[in-house]
Amino acid sequence: MLLAARALSRRLPRHASTAYHFPNAVARNHKSLTSHRYQLRPLSSTAVVWTRRPSAIAQRLPDPEREPQRLRDFDLEGKIFVVTGGGRGLGLTLAEVLVEAGGKVYCLDRLSEPVQEFYDAQKRSAEVYGGRLTYDQVDVRDPNNLDQVISRIADENQGLHGLIAAAGVQKVMPALEYPPEAVNEMMEINYRGVYLSAVSCAKQMIKYKTPGALCLIASMSGLIANKGFTSSVYNSSKAAVCQLTRSLAMEWGKIVDGKPIRVNALCPGNIMTPMVRKNFEDDPGLREIWERENMLGRLSEPSEFRGAALFLLSDASSFMTGSQLIIDGGYTAW
Repeated sequence: MLLAARALSRRLPRHASTAYHFPNAVARNHKSLTSHRYQLRPLSSTAVVWTRRPSAIAQRLPDPEREPQRLRDFDLEGKIFVVTGGGRGLGLTLAEVLVEAGGKVYCLDRLSEPVQEFYDAQKRSAEVYGGRLTYDQVDVRDPNNLDQVISRIADENQGLHGLIAAAGVQKVMPALEYPPEAVNEMMEINYRGVYLSAVSCAKQMIKYKTPGALCLIASMSGLIANKGFTSSVYNSSKAAVCQLTRSLAMEWGKIVDGKPIRVNALCPGNIMTPMVRKNFEDDPGLREIWERENMLGRLSEPSEFRGAALFLLSDASSFMTGSQLIIDGGYTAW
């Protein structure tokens, strides 16, 4: 038996960790434990050691062999995700952190070709993290196209584990001047697109019995009126996403054979994106107002929301649903 245990241990990678001790007789009856997550090592002539392999995140940290269990709640190894609005900006930034944590990520955007920023992230994901970012052209306003692409992704991977719904647009204009047709366009993308994306992903998660999590990108603008910023329709669209979050969380709390599709909203404050830079060009005094009304006295960068997205899509937030995670530098806390 000891020789058999040693032979098996030689075929499996060794990782130092806290060990689980089993008598040899018990080990013989627990062959299922020799999976991709566990390995067998001889301890003595009367016992063997089962050790768990490091998580995907632990392997990316310094000295993963010393603490193979650290940050396991954030591990996305083997999980499949869709990110709408993932061709650039905030969506792409959040997509990349899912790859870093071990996930396989499909970025959907209405651009016919992704911008160079996407190709840079795609190359970085492959070379540095050994992961994969894939791009598909999709307009979230087209339910047939959306369903077709998302069902194909789920079929290829025999499951789907989560969504970041980041597709959105903005239009700054006083309410008295706002064209009626522009109201519909804004709501079609910012609300209906999020709704359709969430429902499409949920259908595949139910089909393949893969419970998971959805992160709907709302905004602090869905909770307050930004000083000096005439964007009544944009603000209303984000408020609708906050309410959608609560409603879907209620419906899907036990939807996958008693297990949840958790739904939460991420509500960022002011972020330095190309869209916001355009706002500053149109209104040079706006930046000073936003920075002054912020407790930290500055605007955020897209990278400052990576940790929040990973938290919401991972098991680290397993008891969180129907919530709004506000990250705004204190703007709404006055």
